Amino acid sequence: MKSENETSAWSALLALQRATHATLRVLSAELSEMELTASEINALANLSDGAPRTVSELGAAAGTRPTTLTSILDRLERRELVTRGTRPGDRRAVLVELTSAGHAAAGTIREAFDRLERLALSGLSPEVIAGLRAGLHAMTEVAS
Repeated sequence: MKSENETSAWSALLALQRATHATLRVLSAELSEMELTASEINALANLSDGAPRTVSELGAAAGTRPTTLTSILDRLERRELVTRGTRPGDRRAVLVELTSAGHAAAGTIREAFDRLERLALSGLSPEVIAGLRAGLHAMTEVAS
């Protein structure tokens, strides 16, 4: 028999899984005209602040394995949404940056994320939202 904490953790993880899939469905529908996969949307969302990232940093932020991320970046590069280059002073590190078109696409994605978050969380108090973010951060850290 599971303890109350184990049941609560299972319920939280199941709820997170359901929320993730529901979020992906909504975002995919809203952003369908962009003709991007969920993984491509995720990569661009993680670059939407405009800061260049190494492939390793982007993979960690996006929760994507390096080999999978390479395929995603190949597609985004072909569409001229990102560029890959070397980091000054470290030729081994591959740096990913948004192009002008990539900045526009990432901005559109960020706006869709912001709208969905406002809609989903509008009825929650700031304290509940802070707790949700803390829980999500904790789950992300344990999976890293």
